Amino acid sequence: MASTSETNRQHEHFNASAFLKHIQQAPGVYVMHNEQQEIIYVGKAKRLRARLSSYFRATGLNVKTQALVRHIRDIQVTYTNNETEALILEQTLIKAHRPPYNILLRDDKSYPYIYLSDKHPYPALEFRRARQKRSDGRYFGPFTSSLAVRESLSLIQKIFRLRNCKDSFFANRSRPCLQYQIGRCSAPCVDLISREEYRRDLDNATKCLEGKSEEVTTQLSRDMEAAAAAMEFEKAAWLRDQIQQLRQLQTQQTMEVQEGDADIFAYVQRPGGFVITLMAVRQGRVMGSQHFTPRNGLDVNQSELLGGTIAQYYIGGERKIPHEIITSEPVDDSSTLQQALSAQAGRAVRLTDQVRGHRAQWKQLAITNANQHLASELANQQRIMERFIALRDLLHLDEVPTRLECFDISHSHGEATVASCVVFDQNGPLKSDYRRFNIEGVAAGDDYAAMRQALQRRYQRIVSEDAKRPDLLVIDGGKGQLNMAREVLADIEGIGPLKIMGVAKGVTRKAGLETLYLETPDHSIEVDATSPALHLLQHIRDESHRFAITGHRQRRDKARRTSTLQEIEGVGPKRRRELLRYFGGLQGVKEASRDDLAKVPGVSARLASQIHAALHGH
Repeated sequence: MASTSETNRQHEHFNASAFLKHIQQAPGVYVMHNEQQEIIYVGKAKRLRARLSSYFRATGLNVKTQALVRHIRDIQVTYTNNETEALILEQTLIKAHRPPYNILLRDDKSYPYIYLSDKHPYPALEFRRARQKRSDGRYFGPFTSSLAVRESLSLIQKIFRLRNCKDSFFANRSRPCLQYQIGRCSAPCVDLISREEYRRDLDNATKCLEGKSEEVTTQLSRDMEAAAAAMEFEKAAWLRDQIQQLRQLQTQQTMEVQEGDADIFAYVQRPGGFVITLMAVRQGRVMGSQHFTPRNGLDVNQSELLGGTIAQYYIGGERKIPHEIITSEPVDDSSTLQQALSAQAGRAVRLTDQVRGHRAQWKQLAITNANQHLASELANQQRIMERFIALRDLLHLDEVPTRLECFDISHSHGEATVASCVVFDQNGPLKSDYRRFNIEGVAAGDDYAAMRQALQRRYQRIVSEDAKRPDLLVIDGGKGQLNMAREVLADIEGIGPLKIMGVAKGVTRKAGLETLYLETPDHSIEVDATSPALHLLQHIRDESHRFAITGHRQRRDKARRTSTLQEIEGVGPKRRRELLRYFGGLQGVKEASRDDLAKVPGVSARLASQIHAALHGH
């Protein structure tokens, strides 16, 4: 790849005509910067001068492109040998910098896989988020979602009774665990199955993951007949059950054929939104689907958006590219994209929208999935918007609120107090803006002081960072919490006026019987239990409650996992291990008497008294 850089910058405006005089009609990539020298757009072109000139024509630009041009203060150009190199460089830069005007996928995580380690004499099938380049095992997949992986693992474990425990757990077993008791493991940890029998079950499981379940079923049928002929009826009954479960698995996989690896991208658009659905097929088996709504920075047409999404999904990353990529419609620059995908994969990759037979069925299934997902999303958005409008009417606001924030407190008798702040906009929960606050320095169980600290920390930071302010602040609590919130906001300089609402549970604490207080404890609002506005407030209140409880439990459990045994003099790693093993965990140690503690190997009566006193605060 040959590179050069062309730069022309003025203090206030970008001199396009002077810049374009030096640009060649050659393939390459251009990077646009704003006044702060931040990258705002990355593009590629077969003829750079023609493409860049199109941004500065007098007419014909859409609104977003006009906005982009107004922010341009610098353009850097890199020439490439061909269009394929330009596409690869473009996608590498987009993934590295994520410019605001480019097509951006919201979910850029790697595929989940099922992993089989070859190191262990009794290997386990495990969930893995990404392939590791250096590995001693095999990967099956990729799957399109973690749910698909876990469902597959659950079925495999149920049918073939393979272990799913960690190696450290396996190595320390002296008797079978619960998985054996419920018939989901053959207990190789205590030698209840031979290595040869376990390997046979593992081979059958891997064949199913490879799409060869019919071959496995045929072999199991032969084994069942042989066992019955040898009058091994218990073994024959077990094989019969395996065959029945495999048959059920095969009927669930309605689109299974003998071969075919493909990813199918379906684009569907309706008034109010669009979606791109990816459906993955491996060894002829549909592995699941994933849905994207990439940010369309410059309002490009659907063909260009679909092609850009495919390019960004694969190029410059570590995702495995299948032999075939099927699209619901033609994509822009399909030949260039196909060459780039082939270069990334190191082999030929076919990109097409013209398919027949079972591939046409895959394509139609992907379109159906996209339609159903989009319809569900639009219906949900419409309900949320109706609730926001109802809230406007309930509170007699001039405009529909665009941002709500709700706070709640969670603790266990004052232990590990956590405050939550959840945010809703007109699309529903805005989880990227959720925040938790670990409360310190307040009396145990003092919810007012905890809420005060959370509000102070939240809104002092909003003022200092000039961040977004809510149109309505919702407090999960009654008159006392509302008054306290008013005092906090009054003491924060620069916060400005904020509408505050307290949501107090009724005497029975049943949904629909809440009392709403707006601004002051004297201003209560009567609202019908069926009101969409009340449903919105209940939703955000319940979400803040859930988020607070989750944070509290994580904080509490983390503290409890930090064994207090570590702080006791004379209790080293070996004695801690013996204590925890003897009593089954820290809770069992805490509940043990001095005499019981002294029964543990290596623990004297004096040390037992010392441990008991330390754990009980004496």
